[in-house]
Amino acid sequence: MGIAMRTVAVALPAIALLAGCAQTGGINVKEVGSYHIGGEPVTLKGLPTKKMVYSPGSPPVTLNPNGDFVAGQMYTRYTILENPRASVPMLMWHGGGLSGTTYETKPDGKPGWEMDFLRDGWSVYVSDAVERGRASWARYPEIFQGEPVFRTKKEAWELFRIGKTYASDPKSRQAIPGTLFPIADFDQFTKQSIPRWATNDERTQRAYDQYVQQACPCVIVVHSQGGNFALTSALKYPDKVKAVVLVEPSGSPDPDKTDLAPLRNVPMLWVWGDYIQDYPFWKSIKERQERFRAALNQAGGQGDLLDLPAKGIHGNSHMIMMDTNSRQISGLIQDWLKTQGLVR
Repeated sequence: MGIAMRTVAVALPAIALLAGCAQTGGINVKEVGSYHIGGEPVTLKGLPTKKMVYSPGSPPVTLNPNGDFVAGQMYTRYTILENPRASVPMLMWHGGGLSGTTYETKPDGKPGWEMDFLRDGWSVYVSDAVERGRASWARYPEIFQGEPVFRTKKEAWELFRIGKTYASDPKSRQAIPGTLFPIADFDQFTKQSIPRWATNDERTQRAYDQYVQQACPCVIVVHSQGGNFALTSALKYPDKVKAVVLVEPSGSPDPDKTDLAPLRNVPMLWVWGDYIQDYPFWKSIKERQERFRAALNQAGGQGDLLDLPAKGIHGNSHMIMMDTNSRQISGLIQDWLKTQGLVR
């Protein structure tokens, strides 16, 4: 990508750099920027035109939906440090129905993992996958097949292991006793929800693969739905991916049908929160991930486990990076990355 590096002496958007400088003694940033990657040309024909007004008071126009488009691109924003302590940058990949905001400022207004790892010496890329956030949608069903799926608050409350009883009235919601998710900020968190498609995995994988080829060598930190994409990219480009941190990944290639030998030199860390045994859905996911991890180790790779409850750390939800102890967990991940020789 030919980024022109220069020293930037201004506040970083969206990551509260000035607050970080006050607390850490300064973060020297060389470059802040963004780009889109991936995408394919698409031409639509034969769709009807219609009259419409774009803004009150403006004249009507004829909208013609036919023509050339690009679809399937993804977006990333990067912050390159002047003197990073890590040997490669860190790419942060989000989960289903979410975007890169997962790693930015937390719903309670405190710094997220993006800021944590910048402080810890990493240049950081935070992306929005195909169809999410600033990656943009495409027409459906003409380009994206089917229609988008929207997540309700109830689904987020229950699926993310925040509480078992949801109510529209926040005072009537029952959170899991001991949860570390900031309950008072749950409604703020749900503003991050972004509609998703269940039919775009191939497009998304293609974009992620191109992203890895362009932005790496790198370390990938990935959450939930993104796990399968990260593992697939690592299988294709093991020379580009120096480590993968999988935060409660919900999917992975089938270890019985996949040659895991290419991953022998790609150390991996699985991170799991609390209450999983109480949710059959999550219990099943973790068991499948443990099969993959065991197969990786059997193939000569390195699949490590950070099971937080087993370490005496209780109360973490599926959104570990937003919980009140998120800095503690990013610190444990940083410690593991140090043992891999990737950061000093």
